[in-house]
Amino acid sequence: MIPVEKNKTYEIKIAALGSNGEGIGRIEGYTVFVEGALPSETCLVLIVKTRKHFGYGKLLEILSPSPDRREPCCPVAKQCGGCQLQHLSYAAQLAYKTKEVQDDLERIGGITDVTVRPAIGMEEPWRYRNKAQFPVGQGKEGCAVGFYAKRSHRIVDTKQCLLQNERNDAIVALVRDFLNEFQIPLYDEETHTGLVRHILTRIGRSSGEVMVCIVLNGKRLPHSEVLVERLQRIEGMVSIVLNVNREKTNVILGRKIITLWGKDTITDSLDGIEFEISPLSFYQVNPVQTEVLYEKAVELADLKGDETVLDLYCGIGTISLFFARKARQVFGVEIVPEAIADARKNAERNNITNAAFAVGAAEEVIPRLYREEGIAADVVVVDPPRKGCDARLLETILQIAPEKVVYVSCNPATLARDLAVLAAGGYHVREVQPVDQFPHTNHVETVVLLSKGEVDSKKIRVEFSLEDMDMSEFQDGATYPQIKEYVLEHTGLKVSNLYISQIKRKCGIGVGKNYNLPKSEDSRQPQCPPEKEKAIREAFKYFGMI
Repeated sequence: MIPVEKNKTYEIKIAALGSNGEGIGRIEGYTVFVEGALPSETCLVLIVKTRKHFGYGKLLEILSPSPDRREPCCPVAKQCGGCQLQHLSYAAQLAYKTKEVQDDLERIGGITDVTVRPAIGMEEPWRYRNKAQFPVGQGKEGCAVGFYAKRSHRIVDTKQCLLQNERNDAIVALVRDFLNEFQIPLYDEETHTGLVRHILTRIGRSSGEVMVCIVLNGKRLPHSEVLVERLQRIEGMVSIVLNVNREKTNVILGRKIITLWGKDTITDSLDGIEFEISPLSFYQVNPVQTEVLYEKAVELADLKGDETVLDLYCGIGTISLFFARKARQVFGVEIVPEAIADARKNAERNNITNAAFAVGAAEEVIPRLYREEGIAADVVVVDPPRKGCDARLLETILQIAPEKVVYVSCNPATLARDLAVLAAGGYHVREVQPVDQFPHTNHVETVVLLSKGEVDSKKIRVEFSLEDMDMSEFQDGATYPQIKEYVLEHTGLKVSNLYISQIKRKCGIGVGKNYNLPKSEDSRQPQCPPEKEKAIREAFKYFGMI
């Protein structure tokens, strides 16, 4: 029997923070999630939703505040979904992120024999972002530009963002006024109508160069010459471009770029290494902490100067070039051709001659390099997206058996999952160092060092094969149990492996061979109900799978 009733008020002691920064309390063993509540606080909570094993409450009053509670600096912090932790002291944020990494390693990865180092924070954890992506839509009083409200696509019109460079505030105000003045049609994602979808900005910390990119559901922006003339007044403006995205999708950028004025790219540098950055380039958003993160990755690798390093998600070559200064040679692999072209340019720009780059899937490129050129790795570096490493890439790492693996992650859950696979293949987790790339949010970067254990690598490759394992759970992001857990926690719905695999196929995500297929062509399977499909898709978005 559930010990609480919907629409009734209860006094709850908060014990911990959840993965999304929400408070977690219990009443007679029954878990209640309370957004805005902090550990050690006693709160008056209205129960708004109940499920069999947990419920959700609305924070009405803080009866006993935490000593770590702070008044958010941002006036829309409670509405905006961009920050989750502004009400928590920065020291407590770092402790929370350290614990989150430790808990995921233990709970998901089964890794209990390593202590996570305290998260490395910032001296000044404000105005740190060099990139902003603002959705645009129709507000109550004209054009709304800002960030999405929590758990919705309703735009919170934002006059300033304390995480962005100050010049972003002026750019957003200028573009908002332009769109209102000329009555430019604004995008409606429900009807897929309207023209302007997003405003994207990039600002080089070291160079001071500014890029503005207007994302359109079309190929032409009316009165663009006026906007260009006005944007040129912004200090450091060197690039004004359009991006064409006519797809009905949550992906922000399309592939086509139209330069309206100035350069196609901007430049910036990290620890003396200069990079050329386009609207489509992946480039870490916090340059101060990126230097800390990459230097830590190099430090953990403990290079002596004669090593061959493979960077298997190299992007535009940022990590590769950091390692190239210490290694004998570095080979970067990336499946996006444009990124590899940028990586080669960046190596040439910095006169780095011991870094080479190849286009393709690492699981295909690396065996070819070994077979045709005799290239073997001493160190493998991976920095995958939120969904983690592809199962075949993990298999490739185990096959080439480097002495060390350096794993840079932006998602502790998928990190823990992948480390479990590598640990099963004979690697030991030696050091774990979180780095706070995203102050005031629930996100954290982590760099991990793995090295070979006592098991002989040749024996591993003979006796341990991922082909003998059911890898369907490791494909394309979160595992099936993780997806089920997320859906249950956030919606109260129970979903089956069958339903998850059905929605995976709809989204173009691979599933395991013959996974949940009917035993005969005449068999009829139940189809996933719409409400469960919506919940599963939200889980896919959370884990970076779509």
